[in-house]
Amino acid sequence: MKPNFEAMTNKELKAYIVAHRDDDEAIRVLFSRRNPPDSEATWYGPLVAEDGTPIEENIRIAEEAIRQRIGQANQSKQDSQS
Repeated sequence: MKPNFEAMTNKELKAYIVAHRDDDEAIRVLFSRRNPPDSEATWYGPLVAEDGTPIEENIRIAEEAIRQRIGQANQSKQDSQS
């Protein structure tokens, strides 16, 4: 009998998955908890072409998105410390 994955915390579920790597159901439950879900995620283009050539515009867009995300995280950290 399988455990109730929905009732497990993320930490418990990750530990279970490490011990039972072939349990696809447990992995699906963990992935379904992603925040944000795929339907709300922002998708970016590839950073390199098939031949390995960098796509400079996509790299620039990704770098800017990373900078913004770091800024948001830093602001959230400051807000929680106030």
